[in-house]
Amino acid sequence: MGRRSRCRRLQQQQRPEGAEDGAEGGGKRGEAGWEGGYPEIVKENKLFEHYYQELKIVPEGEWDQFMDALREPLPATLRITGYKSHAKEILHCLKNKYFKELEDLEVDGQKVEVPQPLSWYPEELAWHTNLSRKILRKSPQLEKFHQFLVSETESGNISRQEAVSMIPPLLLNVQPHHKILDMCAAPGSKTTQLIEMLHADMNVPFPEGFVIANDVDNKRCYLLVHQAKRLSSPCIMVVNHDASSIPRLQIDVGGRKEILFYDRILCDVPCSGDGTMRKNIDVWKKWTTLNSLQLHGLQLRIATRGAEQLAEGGRMVYSTCSLNPIEDEAVIASLLEKSEGALELADVSNELPGLKWMPGITQWKVMTKDGQWFTDWDAVPHSRHTQIRPTMFPLKDPEKLRAMHLERCLRILPHHQNTGGFFVAVLVKKSSMPWNKRQPKLQGKSAETRGSAQLSPADPTEGKPADPSKLESPSVTGTGDTEIAHATEDLENNGNRKDGVCGPPPSKKMKLFGFKEDPFVFIPEDDPLFPPIEKFYALDPSFPRMNLLTRTTEGKKRQLYMVSKELRNVLLNNSERMKVINTGIKVWCRNNSGEEFDCAFRLAQEGIYTLYPFINSRIITVSMEDVKILLTQENPFFRKLSSETYSQAKDLAKGSIVLKYEPDSANPDSLQCPIVLCGWRGKASIRTFVPKNERLHYLRMMGLEVLGEKKKEGVILTNESAASTGQPENEMTEGQRAGETHSPDAEEADTPDAGEADSLEVTAGCDLAVAHLPR
Repeated sequence: MGRRSRCRRLQQQQRPEGAEDGAEGGGKRGEAGWEGGYPEIVKENKLFEHYYQELKIVPEGEWDQFMDALREPLPATLRITGYKSHAKEILHCLKNKYFKELEDLEVDGQKVEVPQPLSWYPEELAWHTNLSRKILRKSPQLEKFHQFLVSETESGNISRQEAVSMIPPLLLNVQPHHKILDMCAAPGSKTTQLIEMLHADMNVPFPEGFVIANDVDNKRCYLLVHQAKRLSSPCIMVVNHDASSIPRLQIDVGGRKEILFYDRILCDVPCSGDGTMRKNIDVWKKWTTLNSLQLHGLQLRIATRGAEQLAEGGRMVYSTCSLNPIEDEAVIASLLEKSEGALELADVSNELPGLKWMPGITQWKVMTKDGQWFTDWDAVPHSRHTQIRPTMFPLKDPEKLRAMHLERCLRILPHHQNTGGFFVAVLVKKSSMPWNKRQPKLQGKSAETRGSAQLSPADPTEGKPADPSKLESPSVTGTGDTEIAHATEDLENNGNRKDGVCGPPPSKKMKLFGFKEDPFVFIPEDDPLFPPIEKFYALDPSFPRMNLLTRTTEGKKRQLYMVSKELRNVLLNNSERMKVINTGIKVWCRNNSGEEFDCAFRLAQEGIYTLYPFINSRIITVSMEDVKILLTQENPFFRKLSSETYSQAKDLAKGSIVLKYEPDSANPDSLQCPIVLCGWRGKASIRTFVPKNERLHYLRMMGLEVLGEKKKEGVILTNESAASTGQPENEMTEGQRAGETHSPDAEEADTPDAGEADSLEVTAGCDLAVAHLPR
């Protein structure tokens, strides 16, 4: 026995009678204030209470309700992604299956409330429940519901997002043609909302607008990529920059370089997060006013940079998950003051009916971490000037203050609708910022007007991380837009850049952090790779082949990606000033044995909804029963599919195919949304290449619940197939008797190698056991 074991046994022998693990002198661990081995955090902070009572942000008589709400766990909320035509089917499934199972259910003695829709979110696409995340994960009664949430989240059909976090994208009022910048985007829940809004019309594969999602943290950028990838949009680009000095981009407009100004900007800045106390309980013990004082300058610089890049007539939403006016109204007031009328607060009081909010305040004080108050800048001693800045105080001029309409800001208090705390302000740009002498509109400006426009002095710091002290002064960020465009044209004409290649910025021009990304290389028009693809899939002449790209400059191109033409424009014109982490959706993958077939590239499920409108060949229309078989069986023989499907497949050459399900409006009980799947036509069977979670999603929408997976060679058992064993495995159909024989080994040679297909898209050897769900 080791020394530690002997010591442990000795301690147990010496323990007082009745004592439990981890408690001294008797009593249970829970009674000693411990749970799971960690000390329980006391949800008290006297300084917090003193500060907010003094500022009077909570209506009189509601303080106790406010504090009680902060001490309660945050309800679980979920949002059904609205841009996919499957949203209504998911809602139908939730209401008629999962929510009904929660009725009259008790967990740990607490009655589970049936989820309710958020009254202010459009079309009942957002729901909340009193179930905390902890209960959802650990309760056996809720296991099916939890698995449903996890699976649908992975496949991009549900987003588990805090209720107040859904507000800023709604107030941006995004249209499909808008160019959008999300300045501090990670982890990406708001970004996905913006992408959904771009794709409001699913019949348009390439909306004119796009989302550029930025984050300063390189690692969090990859979390952002994961979130965005779930929505399979060709209109999203993830970049890695400091938001307070995010570079100006340019685009080609009619052969002329123009500065890119955004129609919509989301400015969800880093904050102290005291509105998140209900889910981040560490804030209770760590909260101090110093956090807000330190963040105020950064928040103002980010908001200022956003306002500079906003197009005239555009809308910018500034938001924080903090209740502190130093991070909220003080930033907005300072930004409005230095904009000299270029910005104004929009009145959005009627845009989200049902949402309860408090108007922004016009008077507040500044408190140091040791509890000292200051009402104006003149009273701040010189020794405090580095910590407290003049922009933190409200304006003294009552007329100017009244003209700002700070009451148009929205502050969400936790006890009003059982949410987290939040602050939102919606700004509209009326004219260019005073330190930008001119701001050309992207359309309708003649070259003569551009040439004769007055220029401001060039900014030597443009495109570099800025000195924080200088960035607070508006004069630093002013740069003549025309001068920037000309300078960039000169940079591009020096012959250092390969045509059609957007790689990482050269190390001399920008200091890079994190993983070095592969370049983005657009496929040249004369590339011999494309004609076989075009012929094999009979691509429509309108197919935008110029938008195809790959991530390698040498060797075989293994994956082909696609972006919208607007993002192509951005990529090609900004490689020297922008660090792109990810963009484009995968539309084709190379087969290792592709030379045996007429086309070396198979379709990828990730991009099939974008690609499908351009494909005119190799499409098989399937019934709902066919889809069930294809998604639950690994390589179903033709005989297992309907005769209509067999008649379409029998004359096709081996290779990649599209499987399309069209809803039957005459049968309302059947699935009422179209489905497009990637498949492979082998010698005598068809297989699908669909990620596991997407398979489960489609099966649920068709009324089947997946009970589990069984390892079994070749056949995937369902409750239907187990019940109907009408046809023996060795019985052959007429078509097979004519010479189409099958063996597992022969079929393996016809399908892409599992190693080169995406791991998510292959469920080889897995049997899905399913049961019927009521529709």
